[in-house]
Amino acid sequence: MRPVLAAIPSPPFDSIGPLQIYGLCIALGVVAAVSLGQRRWVAKGGHEDDIASIALWAVPAGVIGARVYHIITDYNAKFQDASFFDFINIRNGGLGIPGGMFAGVIVGLIVARRRGLDIGDVLDAVVPGLPLAQAIGRWGNWFNQELYGRPTDLPWGLEIDKDHRFAIPAEYQDVDAFPTFHPTFLYESLWNLALVGALLLIDRRGWWPRGRLIAGYLIGYGLGRLWIESVRIDTATEVAGLRVNIWMSIALLVGGAVVLAWPRQRSAELVDHR
Repeated sequence: MRPVLAAIPSPPFDSIGPLQIYGLCIALGVVAAVSLGQRRWVAKGGHEDDIASIALWAVPAGVIGARVYHIITDYNAKFQDASFFDFINIRNGGLGIPGGMFAGVIVGLIVARRRGLDIGDVLDAVVPGLPLAQAIGRWGNWFNQELYGRPTDLPWGLEIDKDHRFAIPAEYQDVDAFPTFHPTFLYESLWNLALVGALLLIDRRGWWPRGRLIAGYLIGYGLGRLWIESVRIDTATEVAGLRVNIWMSIALLVGGAVVLAWPRQRSAELVDHR
């Protein structure tokens, strides 16, 4: 590997007193997503308290779903001999975003239906906030020195200290031989910010029928996660030789395509039915 002329340093700390910065980034992402959803819902004629009420149930469900997804997909690598505390300890990471988004959206839609809200309009209001929350939350991985990819000598390579290389193959443990890695946390954060902009543009221009914006999120996030997973080298559960998250990305792409291609009249009936 060529000498590194420039690099992104990893922070020398991951907490402020008792506060884990990982958790702070997730919390900030949630606040930003709820705020964006409220503004968009009010613009559609709704009341901002509707979104707050949905978030009150959807956010905890999302945290639980994210943890369950992480445990299931990394059980062989991390949890075979784990204690109960290990299963519930999320202070230093261990949240699977796909599980969190799935659980949060499902519970949120249930709450919206119980409140008698229009499901299509609710989805269109809150969906751009999903990648926004992810974009902000991913910075917690920078402080934790996790979610990085293959070694690289690009100017934006990420420095990882030796104590945080335990999850990657042994041949990359030498700090002098492999000083920097692809900052996949940054790639995903930037991708998600671009996805927020794309979703807002699609909705503003009215390019897709009401209630279909979720398809753009599924396809956009699936594409981004697919190429990001191909860069990562950390230990992960595999199925048929592929990382579980690659299969998940493919499922998101297929699901998004199905939603987008669903017959418009039938989709409208499903959205409007109460």
